[in-house]
Amino acid sequence: MGELSRDSGIPGTTAGGGARKATAGDGAGAPKTVFDGAWNPLAMARSSLTWRAALYLTTSLAFGLGWFIVLVVGLSLSGALLIIWVGLPMLAMMMVAWRFGAMLDRILLRAAFGVAIPMPYRRMPPGRNPLVKLKAMAADQATWKDLAYLLLLFPLTLVEFVVSVTAWAATGTLLFMPLIVALGAGGVEVNFGVVSYWAGNPVEALPISVGGLVFLVLAMYVTRVMAVSHALIAKLLLGQSASQAENKKLRERTAHLQASRARGVDAAEFERRRIERDLHDGAQQRLLAVAMDIGRARAKLDDDPEGARTLIEQAHSGTKEAISELRDLARGIYPAILTDRGLDPALSGLAGRAPVPVEVEVDLPERPPAAVESIAYFIVAESLANIAKYARATRASVRVAREDAWVVVEVIDNGVGGAVAHPDGGLSGLADRAATIDGMLIVDSPPGGPTIIRADLPCTW
Repeated sequence: MGELSRDSGIPGTTAGGGARKATAGDGAGAPKTVFDGAWNPLAMARSSLTWRAALYLTTSLAFGLGWFIVLVVGLSLSGALLIIWVGLPMLAMMMVAWRFGAMLDRILLRAAFGVAIPMPYRRMPPGRNPLVKLKAMAADQATWKDLAYLLLLFPLTLVEFVVSVTAWAATGTLLFMPLIVALGAGGVEVNFGVVSYWAGNPVEALPISVGGLVFLVLAMYVTRVMAVSHALIAKLLLGQSASQAENKKLRERTAHLQASRARGVDAAEFERRRIERDLHDGAQQRLLAVAMDIGRARAKLDDDPEGARTLIEQAHSGTKEAISELRDLARGIYPAILTDRGLDPALSGLAGRAPVPVEVEVDLPERPPAAVESIAYFIVAESLANIAKYARATRASVRVAREDAWVVVEVIDNGVGGAVAHPDGGLSGLADRAATIDGMLIVDSPPGGPTIIRADLPCTW
């Protein structure tokens, strides 16, 4: 495939996103978090999330107990020693420690449950003054939510440990009952409350193993429920608040708009320089030659009328060429037919001047805003120019249609492919044009073709 560039305007991102990557060991359609995926036993048994969650739930008690002891002892000592000021630096160290513990648990939660919890902390003030940074940490609400989570972690993991060990121990015992009977002396009686079953040998213990499959399903459901509950509590206490999440979206949107506007300014500046260059190298030089020819003709009117006539004809020819160049330049800035009649006639005019047959289809219920029309026109114009120069195509098609709140422009040719949006190339310039109105451009051009250039332009109808 050629380059796929769907730039959203935010550095380091692509609008629309790329293909979703599969979690290692799960396959392409596997759930990414404990909140995803079907709740059927086969799917849960195949997903590594089930077994990662089970491992976390049976081992996290050590983490919860350790932090409970550290916090209770550390905070008690800090509080008791505050009267002699020794407790203040100890309390500061405890605060740094429990923030580190919360960060560590976010990593463990992502590994176990697939749940990514973004850091909710405020930005630290600039400088290296530790007292200023500690003061900022103490004023941050997320710091105290971290403390609440770590204190809650011990009773929470204690319940999870007891339930998990009970469920999985019972499941393992029943599943491997034939082996237990074979290795043990005498038979084994399994009591299910109202029903009991005696197994005197491994063969008689096989029905108990079948019952163990039922316990296996129950254990997986219990694991999933506890994992979801734990993840929800962690997101509530360790994650961002609603206001923080909204502020993050606003910052990302602001960055997106700033990048789009910057690209728009760059595109406008490039277009201005192009117009200046075309005027200086083209029409201006021709008009200068016309002026010189007219001056020479005026000097020869009395002495050499025939020479003057020749110079006047030459000046007339140069004037027509200058007018033609100015007309082409004006069409390149904003074609009159686009203003007067809209996209369909303007694109049909482009197709009529193209060196290959071009099929044009415009399906718009009404005319979009002038900015959208202009960008759509120049995307098609540049694409057809590239087809004529590089594609070696025998046919092309142009489609402009409305899709929800977007105007979609699609140019396809059957050429050799391999088109790439270089930083300073024409295709990159089209992406910059689209970005000025928060649009996006896709260039899909595998070697051998076909080449597809698609622009999605937002439109308020």
